[in-house]
Amino acid sequence: MAFSWKAAGISYLKYTQICARAVRNALKEEQRLIAQRRDEQGIKFAKWESGKQGELKLIEPQQ
Repeated sequence: MAFSWKAAGISYLKYTQICARAVRNALKEEQRLIAQRRDEQGIKFAKWESGKQGELKLIEPQQ
């Protein structure tokens, strides 16, 4: 028996993202907003050369 996400042709990671979104959307307004804020993440990165850190760049999530 195949898993439903495999049968649908999606990865397990994508399947868990869809499930998490469905759970967040089912929450009451206040709890849903808190959960959605937790989901927003950005990343910081810097290129290192010769043992020195270059310019630090911040990438914000798309709105």
